Amino acid sequence: MNIYIKGGRVIDPANNVDKVTDLFIREDKIISLDKAPNGFQAELTIDANNCVVCPGLVDMRARLREPGLENKGTIESETLAAAHGGVTTLCTPPDTDPIIDTPAVVDLIRHRVAEVGKCKVITLGALTVGLQGSQLSEIDHLKKAGCVGVTNAYCYISSAGVMRRAMEYVASLDMTLYIHAEDKELSENGCVHEGEISTRLGLAGIPECAETIAVSRDLMLIEKTGVRAHFCQLSTEQAVKMVARAQHDGLPVTADVTAHQLHLTEMDIGYFNSLCHVSPPLRNHRDLDGLRDAVGRGVVSAICSDHQPHDVDAKLAPFAQTESGISSIETLLPLALRLVDEKGLSLSDIIAKLTCGPANILGINAGTLGVSSPADVCVFDPESYWNVTEETFYSHGKNSPFIGWELKGQVTHTILDGEVVFQLKN
Repeated sequence: MNIYIKGGRVIDPANNVDKVTDLFIREDKIISLDKAPNGFQAELTIDANNCVVCPGLVDMRARLREPGLENKGTIESETLAAAHGGVTTLCTPPDTDPIIDTPAVVDLIRHRVAEVGKCKVITLGALTVGLQGSQLSEIDHLKKAGCVGVTNAYCYISSAGVMRRAMEYVASLDMTLYIHAEDKELSENGCVHEGEISTRLGLAGIPECAETIAVSRDLMLIEKTGVRAHFCQLSTEQAVKMVARAQHDGLPVTADVTAHQLHLTEMDIGYFNSLCHVSPPLRNHRDLDGLRDAVGRGVVSAICSDHQPHDVDAKLAPFAQTESGISSIETLLPLALRLVDEKGLSLSDIIAKLTCGPANILGINAGTLGVSSPADVCVFDPESYWNVTEETFYSHGKNSPFIGWELKGQVTHTILDGEVVFQLKN
């Protein structure tokens, strides 16, 4: 389809574009900004007056629950939720069932996405077989199957020797290692940030040092091996400071934070609100300010959703026994946009954290509106307020602590490879 997006504020941080202009799409490619090519005839015109037109969002971490946990969500439901949130490309970790440690599982996901998906899905392969932390996976086979990187997800590798060998292997393949830094011997069975709130509620706490010690160890191994590494969902001020120092020293490291960590703290747990049970846990106000500062200074290159849909029962047990995670892909954009008003960051900088920033880390052709780029586009009204309710979610998971909030910034159209996959109903 030939699409003419008329009169929107086009923001493309990858190409330093921020102006009111027109965008033209032919079939699955962007063919022009400003002026229509000779002979162009639009089959669909989108009036983007007072709206922002930007690259389709790239979410670095979202769980689709399929294969293995279809009672919580499916590729069909969660990619539709992604389209509702303006996301056109997402990356899913390997902790599915079966685990993504063989090319067969990569192919299974690819075929399902082709059948029913409303979003492009790329995969991370398992660093170790079964995510057990001992035997390395056949990472070269996973790379050939299409995995853009490898990770051990939440399964921390306690052995420094295994981690060093893994880094050397990944470096030899010119891949990126994605690290969730949390020393399990220090976090034990904790479920909230260790501090006054955990003491008052009588819940086992996860200390800050569980993250910082893991980051410190892995930074030293990165320096030793030269592997390209990315730290996922950092939650503490000290950890982002350590990453900032490593970047200053020239180590090939990047980092992301989740959107909810930029707006919630341990105080939001209140009296055992299980919707605030996340991993890593919500930290204190000092950590929140430190994460926001790291976003503003460019230490953090991406803001992700860490989307984890759950069924209702998963959040109904006593707090410590509930499952962690938030259904968050549909609130990613408006939560990021709040930093424009609250932190004074520019709209272009925030969009960069949701588009070209994560795309560059993942090493994929996305997050840009350059001519001949894939026609993956998000159109949103930055001044439109909407109330977050269970009914507004397309995701199977309604487990969000933001239900009841009024957020600003609403997606009106999501275009994937030149096809409108979501349009806001009037």
